[in-house]
Amino acid sequence: MLSTPRTRLVLLPPEKADMMAQFYQRNRAHLSPWEPIRPAAFYREDYWHSALQEAKDLFQQQQAFKFVILHHERDDVIGVCNFTNVIHGAFKACLLGYAADKHYQGQGYMHEAIQAGIRFVFDQVGLHRVMANYIPDNTRSERLLTKLGFEREGYARRYLKINGRWQDHVLTAKLNPAMEE
Repeated sequence: MLSTPRTRLVLLPPEKADMMAQFYQRNRAHLSPWEPIRPAAFYREDYWHSALQEAKDLFQQQQAFKFVILHHERDDVIGVCNFTNVIHGAFKACLLGYAADKHYQGQGYMHEAIQAGIRFVFDQVGLHRVMANYIPDNTRSERLLTKLGFEREGYARRYLKINGRWQDHVLTAKLNPAMEE
């Protein structure tokens, strides 16, 4: 578990699958412009039971770090912060993905939580690069990533199929300052 003044980043156990199902059910319309079209099973507890078990396994193998962001004082799910596609060896990099509950947007929670997650993958895992990409008109993500110190590295046309259509993405990355050489 990682702690910040207002959040906790945890690997939610499979027994808490109901919390993730409720998070995604509650935020289905809110998140749909920024995510792939999800199958109906994605919104059910049985799906999340398996997904949370897989997240635990991937964490132990250091292949992905899929954190659930909880309010520091309550078990409210604020969002998710996922470091996936971890590549070790000479590259030492991963992809960052995140989603915020509609009721917690614009209050600095995601910045606080993602910052803690980045410190973890840099300091504890030893990664050199965290990459994050966003749809050009997603100004909230652009502001968040800029505030976190991500720098624009490129532009990918028709990069991911989001909300049923291929979308362009701005490619950004943040480098581990402790690995300058």
